[in-house]
Amino acid sequence: MANLTETRMRELLAPFVGDFSVPDDLYSQLGKYLDLLVLWNGRTNLTAVREPEEMVTRHFGESIFAARQAAKLLQAGDPVLDFGSGGGFPGVPLQLALPSVRVTLGESQNKKATFLREVVRTLGLKQTAVHAGRVEAMPAAQMFRMVTMRAVDDPQLAAEAARTRVAAGGWLLSLHGGEPSEGSAAIPGSERRYVSVEQV
Repeated sequence: MANLTETRMRELLAPFVGDFSVPDDLYSQLGKYLDLLVLWNGRTNLTAVREPEEMVTRHFGESIFAARQAAKLLQAGDPVLDFGSGGGFPGVPLQLALPSVRVTLGESQNKKATFLREVVRTLGLKQTAVHAGRVEAMPAAQMFRMVTMRAVDDPQLAAEAARTRVAAGGWLLSLHGGEPSEGSAAIPGSERRYVSVEQV
């Protein structure tokens, strides 16, 4: 197991959290999530990152920073889709940081979807659903106030598909490397990694 103390978790995440007000149980919940991630990663290849502290900064930190940007746009009860959720980034940390929204984790690979269900069960995430299958196969009427994306195989193609799931006036939030777009927020401590938000 990762065996990171809550104090160490707070230290690692401080640059990403900043002055953002987070739930009291955020760090203990992330600790449970990290233990699951380390346990499952050996057999399911959820992430190429193997070092627990790097998992915290790279995956949890970036996701919490994305949640800070999302918080400016979302209200209680708003539905959010994490497109191609993989190991649950940014969807699970976003749900933990913003417990009043309703997150759907969309993941087409069965092993990863099984992992996500275990995360939802273990962390007791009542507001979180797992869609095991292609997002394109969701009912046409199922729309979201925000769709998030990170580390998808083909960003341009994925963005086109993701936009079709954003309700009118909603938002597409992407975490990406490369060049910033208008209104991008630089992720703390990263080299050329950004959170970009586009209204659809």
